[in-house]
Amino acid sequence: VRLVESGGGLVEPGGSLRLSCAASGFTFSTRTMYWFRQAPGKGLEWVSHITGDGQNTYYGDPVQGRFTISRDNTKNTLYLQLNSLKTEEADICYCTDDFTAVVRGPGTQVPVAS
Repeated sequence: VRLVESGGGLVEPGGSLRLSCAASGFTFSTRTMYWFRQAPGKGLEWVSHITGDGQNTYYGDPVQGRFTISRDNTKNTLYLQLNSLKTEEADICYCTDDFTAVVRGPGTQVPVAS
């Protein structure tokens, strides 16, 4: 299993980013995929997940209505659109097919300017 996140970068409060996760080494289209995040000094937080066929999506309360998860199974890629970012949401975002997030990609930073 190989997962590589990208798309992070400095953003102003209220701004947007689109994160990508390139997956390989497994049958991507059959796996539910997850996004987690971790703020400095805090534990991992589940953000969202999407079923293998892309038909069902789920979000944590803090991001509901602002973030959108999607996937392109023809490209083995997972996405997360982040809108209306808040200063306190500066963190590292990880993608994984492991609901415990023990196995996950290296992450991509989402620094939100204060």
